[in-house]
Amino acid sequence: MKILIIGGGIIGTAHAYEAIKSGHQVIQLERDDVARSASVRNFGLVWVSGRKSGVELQAAVRARQLWDEIHGAIPEMLFRGNGSLTLAINKEEIAVMEECLKKEDALDRQWQILDRDETQKINPALRGNYLASLWCPLDATVEPGSVLRSMREYLLRNENYIWRNNLDVVDVRSDASTAAVIARNGEIFEGDVVIVCPGADHTSLFKEQFDTAPIRRVRLQMMSTEPLGEILTTSIADGDSMRYYPGYEVPTRENLPPQHHIASTNHMQLLMVQRADGSLTIGDTHEYAEPFEFKLDEDPYTYLHEVASNLLGKKLPPIAQRWDGVYSQRTDGAVCDRRTMAHNIISVTGPGGRGNTLAPAIAEETIKGL
Repeated sequence: MKILIIGGGIIGTAHAYEAIKSGHQVIQLERDDVARSASVRNFGLVWVSGRKSGVELQAAVRARQLWDEIHGAIPEMLFRGNGSLTLAINKEEIAVMEECLKKEDALDRQWQILDRDETQKINPALRGNYLASLWCPLDATVEPGSVLRSMREYLLRNENYIWRNNLDVVDVRSDASTAAVIARNGEIFEGDVVIVCPGADHTSLFKEQFDTAPIRRVRLQMMSTEPLGEILTTSIADGDSMRYYPGYEVPTRENLPPQHHIASTNHMQLLMVQRADGSLTIGDTHEYAEPFEFKLDEDPYTYLHEVASNLLGKKLPPIAQRWDGVYSQRTDGAVCDRRTMAHNIISVTGPGGRGNTLAPAIAEETIKGL
């Protein structure tokens, strides 16, 4: 089967990888030189810990297995099975963690509660203000941007894969036997199936269908620091993350003390990941009402910098970069928005902030269903 994939982000590239693995021919089209949206503006987390029980957790566990397989095939890809520590600073947060361990799927997440000494043995850089942690050894990280490059370079070694960038798609058509993609420069690509992976672009193609779909766009703000000067052996989350991730949805969550007003106003928690160059990626805020603000608000950056400093027990390096990004999210909690737009034309978007985690599992299900 010849598959045309529109989109060079992590969802599109995961579909290309899975299609090639399954023996198909693939032409992948990207409108920029490389993907420049949410796929390269994120933490690079493969995050199992906080996923919603049921289908979402099953997809996350499967995706984690697939990321291991991808790394096995592409050893030069910057992938670390480094786990995550969610840090508790009060007894109420510890109570949520204790109740989480009683969930039926706690073993699937491989959760463990660690005291302060046990936490510091796993991550010696954590010398600050916390009482305990929830350890999830399943969690992992990749390097945003470079993971796409590594996967693409691997795919290009296969004669059945073609990569075309700087190509703006303006129309997609199909009939009973074929599907076609029309580029702005007049080029036409024909295949058996088109898979549209538009990310948060809900207007360039199939706008009418997206307007009525249960999806929305979410804006976030993030930052990176100068190199830390020591190794952060795990990814880090603060206790506020348990307010937002559905995997921690237990009755004792209602007893958590009020959030800091900056965190509450910006719908935010602390996530922190160390990059290969030693810098820290830290975030993030969430903004749901469009039209989005164009400006970067300084208060969340100052607040997150302080929270991270308190957990590490030392002042963080200076902020080197600030940025925002927009991703597509299903509004009903579904893993993604996968729908048939026309005969032999499928759209896949809407994984929310889970795209990097779930992309391989989402792609596997799509390709198996062709």
